[in-house]
Amino acid sequence: MLTTPPAQPSQPAQPTQSSPPSTSDTRIPPERALAPIAWRSVLVVAGLLFAALMALAGRHGYLLDELYTRVAGQHLAWAQIDQPPLPALVARLETILLGDTVTALRVAPALVAAALVVLSALIARELGGTGRAQFLAAAAAATSGFVANTGHFLTTNDFDALSWVGVLLLAIRMARTRDLKLWLAIGAVVGVGLYGKYLIALLLISLAVSVLVCGPRDLLRGKWLPLGVLIALVIPAPVLLWQAFTGWPQFEMAAAVSKALEDLAVVSFLPILILIMGLFLTPFWVAGLVALLRRPRWRQYRFVAVAFPVMIALLIVTGGPSNYASALQFVLLSAGAVVVDGWTRTVTRKVVIGVALVANAALSAVLTLPVLPIQTYADDGVLQNSSFVQFDQVGWPELAAQAAAVYRALPAEDQARAVFYGNHYGQAGALDRYGPELGLPRAYSGHNSYADFGVPTEDKTVVIAIGVDRALFTDLFASCEQRGAFTLDLPVSDRGQEFLVCRDPVRSWAQTWPRLRWIGFQCPYTTKPVTATSATGCD
Repeated sequence: MLTTPPAQPSQPAQPTQSSPPSTSDTRIPPERALAPIAWRSVLVVAGLLFAALMALAGRHGYLLDELYTRVAGQHLAWAQIDQPPLPALVARLETILLGDTVTALRVAPALVAAALVVLSALIARELGGTGRAQFLAAAAAATSGFVANTGHFLTTNDFDALSWVGVLLLAIRMARTRDLKLWLAIGAVVGVGLYGKYLIALLLISLAVSVLVCGPRDLLRGKWLPLGVLIALVIPAPVLLWQAFTGWPQFEMAAAVSKALEDLAVVSFLPILILIMGLFLTPFWVAGLVALLRRPRWRQYRFVAVAFPVMIALLIVTGGPSNYASALQFVLLSAGAVVVDGWTRTVTRKVVIGVALVANAALSAVLTLPVLPIQTYADDGVLQNSSFVQFDQVGWPELAAQAAAVYRALPAEDQARAVFYGNHYGQAGALDRYGPELGLPRAYSGHNSYADFGVPTEDKTVVIAIGVDRALFTDLFASCEQRGAFTLDLPVSDRGQEFLVCRDPVRSWAQTWPRLRWIGFQCPYTTKPVTATSATGCD
């Protein structure tokens, strides 16, 4: 409901002749000058972060998901069962331009992390932050676990984080300037973001609810919002049409993820929220949340703060993990930097903030990045349980070497008609990466879109299978025999998985392959697969 303009201006009095012309919506705040962008200090922080991430990029090895994405880059399509095509395309380009190494694969994530640092500073500036506040926002972003995790691995999370933060920056700018043409830019970011991950739909729902609840509702008026929506749908049309024509497998995948994490989500929701940014940055983003809700001069940005609990509610209802809200939390961190900048007026307080940033950087690095020898993580019980992601990056060359030993032990006639089968895409991806240099035949898997990367030809009648259900394979083949198990001193999830040598499929591969396909999620820390219809989730 439009109201009559107030009798007195909300800003310091100005001559009548310089007052802005009347408008149809008096909620539009007077334009205020922003501080110059602190490019020098912000880019220094972003550059140092990029250098640190690249220095660590080659340690330990490929993440399980990166092995899958690397192979997906060799089989480009408009989409895959569990992810849009952008990560695979980036992997393909990096491999061609920079080489087939784990370091090359992680250049793009490091660049995304540096971009997030810059975006954090720009958000602080939009909220009225000084140059020092922009630097503080950049430093807080660079020392957060969210950025460290995003910047180290090539996964769908990289592009999802970039698109979420980009949309939120544009939304905040639109709330400040009331330039509704920014809906076109938001639509473009959403459209491109859908090529990286589908989760941005949750952000749009949260923002829509929050704007309707607390405003500014005038942002939703006019022709620019529908045009932005149109752009957001046209750009990713090939991806959305692929999902539609294949029966929306993403929904089945999402249900499997929710099932896998249902036991973990409830007990770990709040701890993960805290650890995502880092324990020592908790006062930052909490201060940003409170200030966005309470500061009168930030009233037009209140929808950002309200969107956060709306997102949490959505995740609880749908069974999603709390880290899906991390990009919104990241924007609260940027707002908190503006608040903290106003608080740091004494040397003592500046020292406190500096210590907090250094401590958070150390904690985030130890938990997320391979800064310590892998054996150190294995020998320490606390690190082993809290830094489990470290163990999803090791053991893959050893797995390929032990698989090669099984293959070489076969008679020559069996070797000529043998292929490998990995129960999950990480095993098959490891054999694809390290197998050729060991002289191994091709590896296959029925897990998610790896099942679409190829089916064995009918002359391949010997299968060396890793970590599969023996009862299933005994039913599918004339004979199966165990040939040892994967051994490693480190507590990797595949340790102890059996190698089976199975001969002579009882049906054609065209008939056998549908029995091997499965859409689901590989439980962290174990080899337990979970599908949408699984009885239980991850333990």
